[in-house]
Amino acid sequence: MRPALFLDRDGVIIENRDDYVRSWADVAFIPAAIEALRVIAPLDISVIVVTNQACVGKGIITLDEAETINACIVREVNERGGRIDAAYLCPHRPDESCSCRKPKPGMLLRAAREHDLKLSQSFMVGDAITDMKAAQAAGVSSILVRTGRGEREFAAFGGQPWFDVANDLRQAIDMLYQPSTTLT
Repeated sequence: MRPALFLDRDGVIIENRDDYVRSWADVAFIPAAIEALRVIAPLDISVIVVTNQACVGKGIITLDEAETINACIVREVNERGGRIDAAYLCPHRPDESCSCRKPKPGMLLRAAREHDLKLSQSFMVGDAITDMKAAQAAGVSSILVRTGRGEREFAAFGGQPWFDVANDLRQAIDMLYQPSTTLT
């Protein structure tokens, strides 16, 4: 068993769009994310994308189109020297009460089964409280990034967070994988 780094897609790796990422033409990588994915490429961890894509359930794009976008993102990251090992998506609308849509942990649990992952040694990086809740439900530590919806989500959260906060994926990677740094 090995640890994983779970990553939300929109707002962490690529720019979030209010009208959804509907095609490859809508994909704009966050520069710090590409750099971060290069840094972690040689590490002995699985890098897994877990993304809610309600645009499929709403009929805006098809499941095939969403999976193609994910495949293109994985290919592009890998071609730029980064690494993503797998990408999972939830195609359901929030009102469908599925087990895979974050904040439920279904995608993380499925990835753990399929990739022999040790969740207790894994991390989730996302830009939404739903990402943090999915991680918590799966027994995974988490970091909220301020990119995408992260700044707004953190401001609205209030209270004492159980998760760490980073400016972007690059800073999150530095927090997680620097030898002198230990997160609790």
